[in-house]
Amino acid sequence: MANKLLMNILLTLAWVALYGDFTPANFILGFTLSFGVMWVISRGSQDQRYFTRVPRIISFLVFFIYELIKANLQVAWEVITPTHHMTPGIIKVPLDAESDLEITLLANVITLTPGTLSLSVSADRKHLFVHSMYIKSREEFIAGIKGGFEKRLLAITR
Repeated sequence: MANKLLMNILLTLAWVALYGDFTPANFILGFTLSFGVMWVISRGSQDQRYFTRVPRIISFLVFFIYELIKANLQVAWEVITPTHHMTPGIIKVPLDAESDLEITLLANVITLTPGTLSLSVSADRKHLFVHSMYIKSREEFIAGIKGGFEKRLLAITR
């Protein structure tokens, strides 16, 4: 998988150098084009993990940026308005993530999102304790974590 990533990056750099336009949009275009060419060339090969993981990683990054912006706006609104709409609490979120990497990534992504903080993992590693500034319903909060961050992270790591 690392070889394919390196090849994709080298093809991207070749595209940008040949095109002569060193803008972020051209880098994205070059990466997309080289990814497509590599996918077409290697369609018959056994190892297709690279071609399934890269779109999942991009999807996760777009989702994370969306959640980050949404949470920042919510916290900023809380700060600039005189009334408080917070309903803080600590929720015990059941985990499908099993490995240290999966649990660490999930906890860090939750903590990076404003208004939420991963506090601890249970001793049996089956639950993550999360503090949130805004909890309307326990079930809704858990479903948001499991259906959002955890589902996308597990799709990448497994």
